[in-house]
Amino acid sequence: MHCVKSSFTFAHMLAQDDLQHRWWALEAKLMERFGKKPDLEAILFLIGLQETGFEEPKISKEQKQDLMHVAVCTILQQSGYFLYEGKDPDNWPHFKQIKEMPVHSLHEQENFLKDHVLLYFQQLNF
Repeated sequence: MHCVKSSFTFAHMLAQDDLQHRWWALEAKLMERFGKKPDLEAILFLIGLQETGFEEPKISKEQKQDLMHVAVCTILQQSGYFLYEGKDPDNWPHFKQIKEMPVHSLHEQENFLKDHVLLYFQQLNF
C-alpha cells in the first residue's frame, strides 16, 4: 500500500511540474506580447476581453469582474461545467451552469483554472 501511495504522489508531482512549466511558457508568451508578466487574474481578464470584444477606454471594477466571470465560464465550458446560452441585448455572453464545480483547496482550484486556461490558449493555437 505504501508503494501505491508513493507512486501516486510521484505521478501527482510530475503532473504539477508539467502544469507549472506549461504555465510559465504561457506567461512568457504573454509577457513578450504585452511587456508585463500577467497573473491568473490578468489572464482571465484578457480572455474576457477576447470573448466579449469589449472595448471601453475606462473599465469599472464591476465590468472587470464581469469580464473575468465570462472568462471562467468560457474556459470551464470546455469540461462541461457551463453551457453558452447566447448574448444579451448589450452583447454580453450568458452561460448556464450545468455541472457542479469540484471542491478544491485554494491551490488546487488555482491549478484547475490554470489547466483550463492553458487548454483555451492551446485551442487558439497560441
